[in-house]
This record gives sequence, structure tokens and C-alpha cells, in this order.
Amino acid sequence: MQKLFTVAIRGIFPDKVRVAITRLCFLFNAIYSKVIDPRKLDELENVASIVLYQMEMYFPPSFFDIMVHLIVHLAREIRLCGPFFYGGCI
Repeated sequence: MQKLFTVAIRGIFPDKVRVAITRLCFLFNAIYSKVIDPRKLDELENVASIVLYQMEMYFPPSFFDIMVHLIVHLAREIRLCGPFFYGGCI
């Protein structure tokens, strides 16, 4: 599905915006998978920060609200509660 999305946005967005959106998709695929390697959580947290910085360069400030900021904290939530596939923290 993700590869199809990448092909679908190829002609719509400039290359830099397309790369940022694709990296965000990869991040969500990694976070919401059934099996997550705990050693890669730090890397996922860093990738989330980098992707949000990239998106801040290309999207207007009105795009960013508290919900977009919460992406940075998803890796920590996985560390505390386990994979989101099982329901996450409640």
C-alpha cells in the first residue's frame, strides 16, 4: 500500500515534500507493526524528529498543531506500553 501511495503522489508534490511524506509513512509502518525491535526505538524517535523538521520547512505553520507534535512521542509510548498493535496505553 505504501508503494502505491508513493507512486500516487509522485506527480503532485515537489521531490522534497514527497520524500518527507514518504518518510512519515515509513515511520508509521515501523511504529504500527506487530513486532518492534526495542533497540530500534531510539532510531525511530530520531527519524520522527527529522521528518517533522522536514515537514516544517515545506508546510505552513497552520498545519502544525498538538496532534502533529505527538508523533515525536510515539516511540517513547512503545517503550512504556508495548506495540500499538496490541492497543497501546489506555
